[in-house]
Order: sequence, then structure tokens, then C-alpha cells
Amino acid sequence: MNEKTSQDRRLTLAEVLDMLVADGLADAEEAAALRTERKLHGDKVHPVVVIAEQKWRNPKLPARVLTQEVLTEWLANKVGLTYLHIDPLKIDFSGVADVMSTAYASRFTILPVEINAHEVVIATAEPYVREWEKALQPILRKEIRRVMATPSDIARYLVEFFNLAKSIKKASQIGNANPGISTFEQLVDLGKGNRTFDANDQHVVHIVDWLWQYAFDQRASDIHVEPRRDMGIVRFRIDGVLHQVYQIPMSVMTAMTSRIKLLGRMDVIEKRRPQDGRIKTRTPTGQEVELRLATLPTAFGEKLVMRIFDPEVLQRDLRSLGFSEDDQSRWHQMTSAPNGIVLVTGPTGSGKTSTLYTTLKVLATPEVNVCTIEDPIEMVESSFNQMQVQHNIDIGFADGVRALMRQDPDIIMIGEIRDLETAEMAIQAALTGHLVLSTLHTNDAPSAITRMLDLGVPAYLINSTVLGVMAQRLVRTLCPHCKKPAPITEEQRLSWRALVAPWKSNEPAQIYQPVGCLECRMTGYSGRVGIYEILMNSAEIRKQIKPQMEIARVREQAIREGMRPLRISGALKVAQGLTSLEEIIKVAPPSDEA
Repeated sequence: MNEKTSQDRRLTLAEVLDMLVADGLADAEEAAALRTERKLHGDKVHPVVVIAEQKWRNPKLPARVLTQEVLTEWLANKVGLTYLHIDPLKIDFSGVADVMSTAYASRFTILPVEINAHEVVIATAEPYVREWEKALQPILRKEIRRVMATPSDIARYLVEFFNLAKSIKKASQIGNANPGISTFEQLVDLGKGNRTFDANDQHVVHIVDWLWQYAFDQRASDIHVEPRRDMGIVRFRIDGVLHQVYQIPMSVMTAMTSRIKLLGRMDVIEKRRPQDGRIKTRTPTGQEVELRLATLPTAFGEKLVMRIFDPEVLQRDLRSLGFSEDDQSRWHQMTSAPNGIVLVTGPTGSGKTSTLYTTLKVLATPEVNVCTIEDPIEMVESSFNQMQVQHNIDIGFADGVRALMRQDPDIIMIGEIRDLETAEMAIQAALTGHLVLSTLHTNDAPSAITRMLDLGVPAYLINSTVLGVMAQRLVRTLCPHCKKPAPITEEQRLSWRALVAPWKSNEPAQIYQPVGCLECRMTGYSGRVGIYEILMNSAEIRKQIKPQMEIARVREQAIREGMRPLRISGALKVAQGLTSLEEIIKVAPPSDEA
């Protein structure tokens, strides 16, 4: 291209390589080899992308790889522009989408990122292409300020922002939308405008705000947004049970899912594979709440589940979790030891994380260094040093424990022992003077011992390190507003005897029944409480732990030493009027189950 039109040309690989070599950021021979190689492929790929793929290191700063971000920032300085890392949370996508059409933005590979009373900020990866600027200025009647962004960010967000804006507009056509609410921050700061969270409000931001607010009010632990053939379904899990709460048009559901995915830093246009994300938000009352996101491609579209982590978990004590005085005494005896392994077992959703966080909160005094390795970090707590498993860079639980061991810890919490390597690292930590807390997925406490043996841990190491095991479940508690006492029926008498056999226990004269009222949404239950089975690794039990261990004998010995099986723990809750007999039978495994 001639000099007259030099401002309207795309960057070439040759000129970028020459500038890098001139600035001492690239080796001349490597640059020449890359130039020769890419001649065969043409210049369709942006030079910054091509060079970043080489993963060259900056000769001046060898620890720094020449990534797209590094190269774009350097290039922006060379051409006199500002470098911008595009943060989707700060983009008013409804506003920027009105600046130009998708086709126009794609034609010049530009992306509007900000619009205000005086100027429009537009990101580009081609500093010498300015034809669009002259065409847009008379139409916008505002100053245009160009910034540089990485080619990958522009390509990705160009699709996401315009598609999302289009979905929002379609959703807005269904009902009365409020066009003044359009930024991502509105999703985070709920209730600032004193809006009424109404299911009939069709604007996507209002719908998402309403959805979250309603979930918080209803004490939901999970929100399910599920596509169906003709409608989208919203369900809340409350006290362990799913309740359908709303139906939404599919177009609105798709827009909602896209908004929530973008807020959770997930790939909006990727709908073929499952993804995970995280959002931290704040309720109108000022409480911080974390939501963990998980998507799943289904026959009718993308299903989204949001798990809500209650911040009050960190403020609760063991009694409020359902520990009896005996449970607290036995648990405190194990967790106050200077070193050893304490295991918590139970299926997913049985409250293991809440128990561990509550325990660690008590143990994390200023004199103690508490470190955790989790997958993922469930709740962020300032008094712990929390580390997350990163499978994409090969950091698993075992690697995390290995790293934490060099951080001078007193107490280590391992999210889960899944394999022999992690178990061995936990044992090594315990043998070198650390208290280790972790979880396993087994039905009851004695089964945790056999699980460790199955993983390949020698019996003598289990004997010398494991302090004890606690199995737990969560059962729904009867609604205090509507529960009613009733004499025990013959059928319930038989159920009670089956529940507590062979442990002799006098049946109560009456038990409480669920009724149902507006306070509990006519379910008869409100909230959940834990039931616990605590096995302490005594000298007698150690004698039973061997390669060919008989789990029944371990269980019998533990019961003789005071272990209360899950069903007996549940029966005590029934006798206290906290829950129903049917709930315990449904949730707690039979006492003789391995």
C-alpha cells in the first residue's frame, strides 16, 4: 500500500517483528525464521497472535513470556495509544451495542467499550486502520478515543457483547423494560434502586435480580435454571428438596444464562461443554453471598445451576449445627490434638464443608496458621490461608499439600482425600506434627477406615495417624410454627423399633408430626440440622485395624466405647421433637450398613 493510505493498513508480521528486534525483545534469527515460515500461511492471523503462540521470553526480563497482553501493551506504547484490558463487568453492553452494528464492528475488528456524554471509547487491535473513525464521528457526534486491546479479547467480546445485547432487547420486548439498568454491576449490587422484585418484570437484569433476591429470601441452597421444549423452568433447592418456583420464556432464559455466565467470567458463546464459574454478590441488607455456577449442555439448551453459600455458616457454632454435648466433647477431643488426621465422611450435600469451616473458624486463633487446599474454595475466610486445586496446571490435592507443608502450617484442611497420593501426603503431614482435617465419601464412620485401606494406605500408618472419623447427614427440622405432637401409632412404633434396634431404647410417648403452613411453604419443615456418628481411634480399635479388617467388629467396639450410630443420633432428634421419624429413616443408613 502506498504512503498516501499508510494510515489505513493492517499490521504486518514483518513490521512487528522488526520493531521487536529493534527494541531488543526478540532474537533476530528467531524473528527471521518465523517470518519465513509464516509467508506460506499469509497474513490472515493477527501478528500479535502469531508471535504470542511462539511463547518467546523477553530477553530483558527472562521470566516474562511475550503473551498477547505483553505484546499488545508494548505495541500500544509504540503507536501512542492506551492499552486496555477489557473487563466485561465494566462494560455497559446495551449502550455500546447501540454505537454500531455487529457487521460494522466485525468488518473493522473494533469494539465499543465505553460511551459517555462527551466521548465514545473504541478498542482496536489495528492502530493504522482509521477509516471507520471518519465515518462514525459525524453519526455519533462525539469524540472518538481509540484504545488498544488484544486481538483475542476483541474477537471474543465482539461476539459475546453484541449477541447478549440482542438477547436483552428481545427479552425486553416481552414486557416493560427499564432501559436505564443495563450494566453488569446491577447484577451484583441488588436492591440499590429499591425496585420491586416482580416475576412479571421482563427486563433480564430485573429478572436476574428478582431471581437471586427471591432465592435469598427463601433460604435456597441452589438455583436451577433448566431449559425445556417450550419454557424455561426455575427451581430452588430448599432444605434439601427441589421446588419449582417459576416458568420463563425460552428467549428470556437464554439471555439470563448469558448474563450470569459473563458475570461469572465464563465463555458465553461456548455451549457445548460444561463450565464452572463463581460470583460474589451482596444482598440488599449488605450481606456478602457467594454463588458457584455450573453449566451443562442438555437436549433443549444449556442448564445452569447456582449454588449459594450462606455467609452465616462461618458465624455458627457446633451446637447450632446439631452437635449434642457428647458429640461436641468427642469432636473437641479429636480436633484439639496437636497432630494427626481427623476425617469427616458423608455423601455430597451432607454438611461436611459447614462442619469443617465451623471447626477451623474456632481453631484459627492468631497463634495458629491454618492452611486449606480445596476444589474449589467454598467460602473465602480471612482467618485461613486458602488455596484452590488447579487441574489445568496440574496442581491437585497432593501437590497442594506438598506446597502447604512449606508454609509453616499448624493445621491443614484437605478438601477431599481421593487417591493414594493425597492420602500419603496427609499421613506425612500428620507424622511431621500437623493436625490434618479432610473428607471422604463413605456411608458411615467405620467404612472410612476400610476406604483408606482400599486406597492402599498401610494399616500401621492408619493406626499411628488417624485420630478419629465422623460421619454425618443433614435432616430437615420440623417447622416450629406448625408442627404438632401426636401419640405414636402402631406403624410408627414398629418403625421406631427398627430404627433403634438392636440398641434398646424406650420409645417416646409422642412424636411431632409435620403439618404445613405459609412459613414453611406448606412442607412442614424449615431448616436442617446434622446427625453425627463419631468414631474415636482408641487402642482397642487399633487392634482391629489390619489388612483384612472386619468392619463389623470395628463398629461393635466403637459402639461399646460410646459411638452413637447415625440412626440413634437421629432417633434422639426425633425424641426431642426436632424432626420426624420418616425423615430419619429416609436419610440415615441402616446401622449395620458398611
